[in-house]
Amino acid sequence: MDDVESAFRAAHGSAVATLTRIFGDITLAEDAVQDAFVAAVDRWPRDGVPDNPAGWIVITARNRAIDVVRRDRRGRQLTEQIATDPLRPSAARPESELVRDDQLRLIFTCCHPALGAEHQVALTLRLIAGLTVAEVADAFLVTEEAMAKRLVRAKYKIKAASIPYGVPHGADLPRRVRTVLSVLYLIYSTGADHGERRALRAEAIRLTRVLVALMPEVPEAAGLLALMLLSEARMPARGDAAHVVLLKDQDRSLWDRPLVAEGQALVLACMRRRRLGPLQLQAAIHALHCAASRYEETDWAAIVRFYDRLVAVLPTPVVALNRAIAVAETRGPVTGLALLDGVADELDGYHLLHAARGSMLERLGRPREAAEAYDRAVALARTETESTFLSRRRAELVASDPGALDG
Repeated sequence: MDDVESAFRAAHGSAVATLTRIFGDITLAEDAVQDAFVAAVDRWPRDGVPDNPAGWIVITARNRAIDVVRRDRRGRQLTEQIATDPLRPSAARPESELVRDDQLRLIFTCCHPALGAEHQVALTLRLIAGLTVAEVADAFLVTEEAMAKRLVRAKYKIKAASIPYGVPHGADLPRRVRTVLSVLYLIYSTGADHGERRALRAEAIRLTRVLVALMPEVPEAAGLLALMLLSEARMPARGDAAHVVLLKDQDRSLWDRPLVAEGQALVLACMRRRRLGPLQLQAAIHALHCAASRYEETDWAAIVRFYDRLVAVLPTPVVALNRAIAVAETRGPVTGLALLDGVADELDGYHLLHAARGSMLERLGRPREAAEAYDRAVALARTETESTFLSRRRAELVASDPGALDG
């Protein structure tokens, strides 16, 4: 059964994409592919997983969809259109190229800017990744019923707003590619924020690999894949739901070295380009962290230089926060704290700002202010794991010098 599920999930996105192109109806395509999955569960364990699971799913689902449209008033017209489909495989347009275009069209449809971010992510996980409604609901920490309604609304909006099923061209393409990459990164980050959601991170990485293969001319896609791989490589050493381990305290022997090597190879390929986008620059920073065998050997000067470039192309308060933390490693906590204070107003509701301030104030021997910063960070923490970790940091501060907070 596991082999059936994994093979089906890998084939799901391309199957839905192909049927959407043929029938022009995402809901019909999705339902037909689900029917094909039911058939696969019945037949594959008995007959074996076919050599071309995606092709088997597409053919089976296509036949189911044809049965549905034949019962509809427009069935004859649709059947005639399918029979004369100008996008069917031919000598001029082989099947591999056609599937590539189908997948791209569906990815860009799911990530259309007319849809809200939550709808973009939900549709991508459901239609492209092939997650069940229950699995998507779990990723958003909502009920299955609520997620089912959200997905219905998203698909209705695609139809009602006549959102095109296609890849944008010209000046619209870079902006839309950024949206697609943002959605994939958000999927990964959702899994990273909840460390036990390894499957969600794996899907984000798989989908990004698909996008890199489909659009090799987009360097930011390779940058995102490198960023994910280098982040994922360190996951085994980051602790668990009950305990967070900071980068400087991680057992680096636990890092996944094959993932590190793959991510660093992608970064090196990106470095050959004259101009690097924000995802490539972030991947380069992660690559430098992974290159150090010990925390003390980290090339902080190089990391700061990459942050300087990142701030120039992505001048956000969070980037400035991370740059301040790196600067503190090269120029000391006084300089780092001053830089943090420069973005304090914009990030006052962000727990990591106050956690960073607490750490720097602690290094400067200002325990009362450090404790106040940790208190603020605990109050703003997004998860129980983060809250527990920050509370422990504050407790360790007090335990190291109980009298420091008196008076």
